[in-house]
Amino acid sequence: MAFDSVRAISIITHNGRQIPRVATELDWADRLGSWKVRWAIGRMKYSVEPGLYGVGEPTAETPVFVTANYKMSFDRLRSGLTGRDGWILVLDTKGINVWCAAGKGTFGTEELVSRIENVGLGEIVAHKKLIVPQLGATGVSAHVVKQQSGFQVLYGPVRAKDLPAFLDGGMKATEQMRRVDFPLADRIVLIPVELIGWGKHVLCAAACFLVLAGLSREGYSGKLVASDGIRSVLILLASYLAAGMLGPALLPWLPGRAFSAKGMWIGLAISIILGLQSRGLWNSWNDRLDILAWFLMIPALTSFVVMNFTGASTYTSLSGVKREMRIAVPAQIICAVAGTGLWLAGRFV
Repeated sequence: MAFDSVRAISIITHNGRQIPRVATELDWADRLGSWKVRWAIGRMKYSVEPGLYGVGEPTAETPVFVTANYKMSFDRLRSGLTGRDGWILVLDTKGINVWCAAGKGTFGTEELVSRIENVGLGEIVAHKKLIVPQLGATGVSAHVVKQQSGFQVLYGPVRAKDLPAFLDGGMKATEQMRRVDFPLADRIVLIPVELIGWGKHVLCAAACFLVLAGLSREGYSGKLVASDGIRSVLILLASYLAAGMLGPALLPWLPGRAFSAKGMWIGLAISIILGLQSRGLWNSWNDRLDILAWFLMIPALTSFVVMNFTGASTYTSLSGVKREMRIAVPAQIICAVAGTGLWLAGRFV
């Protein structure tokens, strides 16, 4: 794995070991990197080298904070420690953030115990405490870590910005620090990466509709490509963008618990609007099949798009996501295939 460079402002020599000291203030390169991954640029390679880092003037008595080697997680942690002294123990999570890595098992007990031994943490600090982010709790078995390494796991607050208050409060988190929120700002920041992630597949589908729109009983028609083809492309892209933007923005207010159901409502609303706008074109079977086809395809698409936000929301669990997908994905496929079949059939009626 290639690691993103983390500039060490100096080297800490402690008990015969040399440990990089990193800044707690993020520079322009850090902010640019964060912006790039929000737009899916180099997202899977945005990681730092696992190991031990220091901030401030750490000693044998300073706290040890555990995080993932996803660089944004690392940056959020160190920026939350401005004006503090501490050690940062970075686990090898394959460039995945704490919450997702805990679900996948890479931010887990085995890696934590192994990393403690690898960096010789017991020879660097005199205490036996580790501050692990709360969102990593599903991957870490505290009693096993204690048995195998001698270190006690303390779960810190959900957000790194609350660490100063957590430390000043005797390493005790308030109810608010334990609360997992998913406000509008956190939801809309996910829109670009989610849209870009599946955008190329939607563009390929749009290109196929554009080409296939020229089919008819009389042969292939460029006029139909220019009319029906462009219309189909616009419907497909508009539905995709609406789901990608309105889904996360309206998430708390869309009916249903399942994200796929929430996305379905967006698709049904678009389908109804499309049907009302096209009500003057319902005189032929060609137009009726076309409208019926979009009533199946649009909700299938929007349901799938919004369902993908389950991987970015702390409102869902791994088991819940799997259960939802077992039901939703087959239904989405059936509607998409049936809708495409009706759309194609309408070319020849």
